[in-house]
Amino acid sequence: MANTSSAKKAVRKMARKTEVNRARRSLVRGFLRKAEDAITAGDKAAATEAVKAAEPVMMRAVSKGIYHKNTASRKISRLNKRAKALG
Repeated sequence: MANTSSAKKAVRKMARKTEVNRARRSLVRGFLRKAEDAITAGDKAAATEAVKAAEPVMMRAVSKGIYHKNTASRKISRLNKRAKALG
């Protein structure tokens, strides 16, 4: 356990930040899951809309430090590729 007051404060800050990051990560996963479900269902219009909705949420998570930029770009790119492949 932390001994100094500054260390105790740091523990409190980390706990708050962890909760915020967990909520943001969960939000992103929900959007990605909707996109995945639309793609696997084979509905091109719904898949395109879901991917368009997921992209800004994913990039916002990047700006908040939840994901690395390349990770988000890779995921969005792969989702777009799969959505466009639907016929």
